[in-house]
Amino acid sequence: MQIDRRSMLAITGSAMIAAPSLAKGKASSNWYDRAIIIDALGNVGDPYSADDITRFTERGWKETAATGVTVVRSTVFPVGNLADPWGEYRKAIDEHQAYLAANPDYLLLVRSAADILKAKRERKLGVVLGTQDSCMIGPELDRLTQLKKDGVMTVQLTYNNRNLAGDGALEPDNAGLSKLGRATIERIEADKLLLDLSHGGAKTMLEAATHAKRPLVISHTGARALTDHPRNTDDATLRAVADKGGIVGVYFMPFLAPNMKPTGEELIAHIEHVARVAGEDHVGIGTDNGVLPIQLDEASRKGMDDWTRERIKLGIAAPGEAVGVYTLVEAYNSIDRYRRIASDLGKRGWSEARLEKLMGTNFLRVYKEAWGG
Repeated sequence: MQIDRRSMLAITGSAMIAAPSLAKGKASSNWYDRAIIIDALGNVGDPYSADDITRFTERGWKETAATGVTVVRSTVFPVGNLADPWGEYRKAIDEHQAYLAANPDYLLLVRSAADILKAKRERKLGVVLGTQDSCMIGPELDRLTQLKKDGVMTVQLTYNNRNLAGDGALEPDNAGLSKLGRATIERIEADKLLLDLSHGGAKTMLEAATHAKRPLVISHTGARALTDHPRNTDDATLRAVADKGGIVGVYFMPFLAPNMKPTGEELIAHIEHVARVAGEDHVGIGTDNGVLPIQLDEASRKGMDDWTRERIKLGIAAPGEAVGVYTLVEAYNSIDRYRRIASDLGKRGWSEARLEKLMGTNFLRVYKEAWGG
């Protein structure tokens, strides 16, 4: 299976119209506009451009800038156990590099923490490239060095199923890390890449967090104590990641609620639970959405439904994924969602300093520790 940037954008469809004050591009003097805002798992692209066009449209960039996001981590596929995962990776990284090359005035490839600060100064969108599987690496650990040369800075150990490194979230045996998985972690850290444990089996994540010597992340997950779903993370693992100085990013995904239709209040509950268990220095945002919101029209619903059918067919769909279940929190499906979630937490007593940590500086700290700069 390969899901590339373009097909992801086709699924998410067109972005919603910005609120009037955002559409006019007015800047305010509040903390959000000055802050580093990081989405630790999302995607970047323009839903308004044609399939064969890599250049941002004026509307696409205007709305992207209106979100206020400084940095997004974008996925370089593939995921899953394919016949030629390295070949699929090479195609995917070429596409990402072409997209970046077509938008040098809008996008900045992030290889260090200094690049994030540069993106903020230059009013560009910083892009962190990362994988959501280590299937393209397998036992060829020297490939990690090549990934870094290509601009990939984060490596996720497993996806939903088992690979050579360990068990993913959907494996019923929950067998944990393999010997190769431990060696992969050691090489990731030696190459000064960032380890991501998202989509891992419960035992895999805990063993990996224990084995790691450097700060690591779970870039996109929820709290299993609130919703018992295999894509969410238990409290012991939240603490283990925090103990290594790492960060847990909370996603805007159906798995936050038993009925797969999370409310805004349920999203906030997961954020606050992770903050209580891991600590305010170890929680962030990783929406697992695009930077731009999803337009829930007929075409985008069909695209998402077709994508879900394909995931189910390939055996990589998590429990609860079904036709009609969409990958969003509808209450925050707007261009200003990052600003609004911060505002809503502020109304619940979060200080500006605490909000700045959640929205970006926690991830910025770990990125600097992993990559330098």
